[in-house]
Amino acid sequence: MTHIDYYLSPVSPWTHMAGTRPAQIAQAAGATLRYKPLDPAALFQRTGGQVLADRHDSRKAYRLQELDRWSKRLDMPIKLRPAFWPANPAPASYAIIAAQEEGGGDMAALVTGLTRACWEEDRNIAEDDVIRDCLTAAGFNPGLAFSGMLQGAEIYPRNLEDAVAAGVFGVPFFVMGEALFWGQDRLDFLAEAAGVSL
Repeated sequence: MTHIDYYLSPVSPWTHMAGTRPAQIAQAAGATLRYKPLDPAALFQRTGGQVLADRHDSRKAYRLQELDRWSKRLDMPIKLRPAFWPANPAPASYAIIAAQEEGGGDMAALVTGLTRACWEEDRNIAEDDVIRDCLTAAGFNPGLAFSGMLQGAEIYPRNLEDAVAAGVFGVPFFVMGEALFWGQDRLDFLAEAAGVSL
């Protein structure tokens, strides 16, 4: 069976732009999809990237233009300067990990709910009540915001190591066998490689 590893961060606007398309591709291809949240700042440090604050002003300005373009292209709202950004990605990432381990809900809805809270709704996804709301809306036990902390804290750094070993250097990033796809704008290529169309 085809398998896709999806490396992401809930504070990434590009993860927000990916929406539910990774799950749609996996479902259409009959593939398994594993959500692997990680710390993007740590990933950049390990792979030669730069956090936004350290990038040249021209890169920062271009990023805003691209986000605006993709928001319109995908008909997906985004606040270019959300009230709670950058938020600590760890608590929401732990919840994603714990929910995936426990099962019973909709993972795509959870991830998109968290990114929507950050990038559309001006909510702080590092706060427990926001995480609980997103877990509940996606059909998961809201208590995972607490009970999943230890499990999440154990798997979160492992995801980073897996990412570096697989050749991942940004988010969102998709790994299907030996094929690597960086960015939500490469989802068409992922779908093609999986033998489906979006």
